[in-house]
Amino acid sequence: IFFICWRPLGEPDPQPYNLGLAILVLIVIFLQAAFSAFQDWSTARTMKAILDLLPAEALVVRSGQSVRVPSSSLVVGDIVKISIGNKVPADMRLLTTSGDVRFDRSMLTGESEEVEGVTSMTDENFLETRNVAMMGTLVTNGTATGVVVLTGKNSVMGHIALTTTSVKSQPTLIQLEISRFVRIIVCLTVFLAVLLLCTWAGWLRKDHAAFMNVIAMLDDVMGCVVAFIPEGMPVGVALTLMMIARRMKDNNILPKGLSTVETLGCVNVICSDKTGTLTENRMTVVTAAFVDERMSADDAAVAYRSSNAEPIRELLKAAAICNDGIFEASTLNMPAKDRLVQGNATDGASLKFVETVEDGSCQRFRDINPRVFAIPFNSSNKWMLTLHKTESTNEKGHENQIEQLDRPNYLLLVKGASDILLPHCTHYWSYKQNSIQTLDDDARYQLATLQEKMSRNAERVIMLCQRTITPSETLGSNAFSDEIREDGLSGLTLIGLLGIVDPPRKETASTVASCRRAGIRFLMVTGDLGLTGAAIARDVGIFSGSADPDTIHTIISKRDQGQESSSTDITSDWSQTSLLLEGPSLSQLTDADWDVICGYQEIVFGRTMPEQKLRIVNEFRSRHYVVAVTGDGVNDA
Repeated sequence: IFFICWRPLGEPDPQPYNLGLAILVLIVIFLQAAFSAFQDWSTARTMKAILDLLPAEALVVRSGQSVRVPSSSLVVGDIVKISIGNKVPADMRLLTTSGDVRFDRSMLTGESEEVEGVTSMTDENFLETRNVAMMGTLVTNGTATGVVVLTGKNSVMGHIALTTTSVKSQPTLIQLEISRFVRIIVCLTVFLAVLLLCTWAGWLRKDHAAFMNVIAMLDDVMGCVVAFIPEGMPVGVALTLMMIARRMKDNNILPKGLSTVETLGCVNVICSDKTGTLTENRMTVVTAAFVDERMSADDAAVAYRSSNAEPIRELLKAAAICNDGIFEASTLNMPAKDRLVQGNATDGASLKFVETVEDGSCQRFRDINPRVFAIPFNSSNKWMLTLHKTESTNEKGHENQIEQLDRPNYLLLVKGASDILLPHCTHYWSYKQNSIQTLDDDARYQLATLQEKMSRNAERVIMLCQRTITPSETLGSNAFSDEIREDGLSGLTLIGLLGIVDPPRKETASTVASCRRAGIRFLMVTGDLGLTGAAIARDVGIFSGSADPDTIHTIISKRDQGQESSSTDITSDWSQTSLLLEGPSLSQLTDADWDVICGYQEIVFGRTMPEQKLRIVNEFRSRHYVVAVTGDGVNDA
């Protein structure tokens, strides 16, 4: 329109300001188009980056001959040979292996543990089974031959790349509000422009022809459009958010995007991890317990020197060698409680406890029973397994160098969550009888009572178990690993429990109180037992009352009574209503149950796995809550 006002409507005396306005509008349009083009180019470049994950060439069997071909030319059905140091050129189904082939899948999964390759299916999930080699992963040991099943963008790696580039981010609240505001302004602008046009055409042009010509009318209409539509709003909002982000940075908070700054201001639900976030992550063993005895850590040191020393010795040995932590060499001369530990806080607490009972015992236990195999702890299994040589193992190893008639025995140790390991236990160490006994119903009841007492004292309960195992496969082979994974948890002997205290941070209670005053619900989502989480929740103010919280039974009973719709009846006074749920029980909940749960102000979720944490967040988000998640683990991010 500005061009038209310049020429031909401006003839014979075109005004240069109309030309200037026209050029300015074109520049704005060009910049917007250039930005969109840059976004498309970035997406295309990301897709091309998939090729960088491939090795340049692959060793393929074609026409009975092994030949090297460009990895980009692989097709489904090709037989490919891979060996140590190679990158896998495509998703392959393994046909043969050397028996010790392993893959580094950290690029795909983020897990540092190597994955062993086998020829038979180990899981129905394509991503979990170990008879598939994924494109882009590294062969860290052995050799294998496989048939190509997926290539390029159809592979797992390609699918991940496609997913990350094709997902459109959801508009933030401020974007929605700005869009709503702009729509209102545009409607008002169009209305005013039409009003001016009609006023000029129906009145001014006829009765006051000299007052305003066509060019002046069009300039006025476009002037209203330019003046009313807030072109500077995006810049103004961005600058404001940048100022807020700078203030957050001064307080050691680094937002990864400006939209995060805006979203934080709208949060009304916070889901926080417990260990290391609400607590100091400085763990200390305060209780050593057996099925029929409970004692403090200090009393354990005295009991270790008594006549009933065997159960405590087994407990100390398991705590010391089923452990990935090590003392830093520079602190070995310090008292045990002051030493620095390389490893997680739980392992550090166990090591310090053992050393406090008897200085130097950790290394002595490890020298007597060297580790030969381990399955690290992860947040899904909630246990750690280690395999160790014994004196009989070493003796049989020497005796069978010529003729192996007997298979060696190994000491298998497991530590982890008590509710996960207890179903696998058949016997237990009795402190009072100083011997191993059958784990009958009475013993299980004693253990459950003991565990509840420890959890109510805000103690994190770690169970330690043992057994002697005689594998039929050769140590170091994939078959040996499979045998331990499949049979290792059967027939365990429960040694005892360690009660570990992790005190809340000093600022946690005030932070929770500030959030609640601001109208933000502060929820705890932890992998620990619910009772342990509830005890910490009372200490920091997440649970404000002293009464026992509602549980899954409360939710189900309301459902069974046909009162799902009356959720306000049980949450009318949020300050006096709390809820404690365990992760395994979440599978029993319906949408109506979640409507009730989301009405509680004080909630602790215990024994949650990463996928359950995600479900909790999604359930609140689907009910129009703005949820923030905080924690120190990868699954929290």
